[in-house]
Amino acid sequence: MSMLELKDINVYYGSIHAIRDMSLSVEEGQIVSLIGANGAGKTTTLRTISGLLRSKTGSIDFMGEPITKKSAEYIVRDGISHCPEGRRVFANMSVQENLEMGAFTRKDKKEIAESLEIVYQHFPRLKERMKQMAGTLSGGEQQMLAMGRALMSKPKLLLLDEPSMGLAPILVKEIFNIIEEIHKLGTTVLLVEQNARMALAISDYSYVLETGTIYLKGEAQKLIASEEIRKAYLGG
Repeated sequence: MSMLELKDINVYYGSIHAIRDMSLSVEEGQIVSLIGANGAGKTTTLRTISGLLRSKTGSIDFMGEPITKKSAEYIVRDGISHCPEGRRVFANMSVQENLEMGAFTRKDKKEIAESLEIVYQHFPRLKERMKQMAGTLSGGEQQMLAMGRALMSKPKLLLLDEPSMGLAPILVKEIFNIIEEIHKLGTTVLLVEQNARMALAISDYSYVLETGTIYLKGEAQKLIASEEIRKAYLGG
């Protein structure tokens, strides 16, 4: 049984058919990536998994249980956390207040405090800025904050949407190192990323999306070696 399984998903924005008959799975303990051009349906896929969008057809199962009709809040409670594209931190709240918002589904204050310390271990820069307003952070720091906030719900599955967007190359490397650290500590990751080379390098399995459909799929290292993938997504 896969940790996450999508079967025959179809998602629309009005009359626009954004996701077409999509089926994919994520195994527990993996990093799985979705790569493809802008408009391919990567973000829509994550938003559908996390309950922000609804599929007209098919099913989504998590840990063997259907979540297709569950609200976003209950999907977080089930163990899926979504770090959205564009970071979307609460600009007028402090770093620590942002992180605490990520634990809104949890009640045990001791466990929340432990999770906060784990986040600060992953992101020591956030600890240095814990009382600073999130809106005054740099782009890289805001991305770290968005990822840390997603981890505060103690997810089994972390959905990451374009974590490297708009960041300098040195920060991109740092963010990807942190993703690998998070994964090694036991969190399964579903990663949407336009930097296909970096995404494939840390992934176990990958899906290539084109215009809302899965165009190619396979073990990430085999896709890296594919001439078609190299020409289309890796710059030759």
